Amino acid sequence: MNRTPLTSEEEAVWRPLARIVTVLPRALEDQFAHDNGVSLTDYTVLVSLSEAPEGRLRLTDLAQDTALSLSRISRVVEDLVRRGLVRKVKCPQDRRAAHATLTDVGKAKLAAAYPGHLDRVRTFLFDHLSPEEVRAAGPILARLAAALEPPDCSACPDD
Repeated sequence: MNRTPLTSEEEAVWRPLARIVTVLPRALEDQFAHDNGVSLTDYTVLVSLSEAPEGRLRLTDLAQDTALSLSRISRVVEDLVRRGLVRKVKCPQDRRAAHATLTDVGKAKLAAAYPGHLDRVRTFLFDHLSPEEVRAAGPILARLAAALEPPDCSACPDD
């Protein structure tokens, strides 16, 4: 483990990044709650379901997509079910598992939330970057995000 203090160049990257990671979700959360009565987590779940093949995901896959624990995604989905935005159905291949799928009300809520979300993302992020900076940042941020993902152990040997 490298315990060398950060260089001034590294600090110049880390400090603003840490601030963004803290402040941006709060700002987006405020917009969602104010404009649509959904949380940023709700929106993330609705987007994941809307982009899923056949419009449905097993709860374990939805947890992975949204970077939430299985217990947290279960609570979020139950809340979305109570509000009529999501429906849970038994998995045809594994009766112990459940799929989540968007309802028509959920699709409408997602469509209503999208324009405000897009405006905020542009206001907070893209309005401050040139097209060249956007092109350069994409691969860098993708590499950093990939480094945070858990390893794919589908090919790992069993213990």
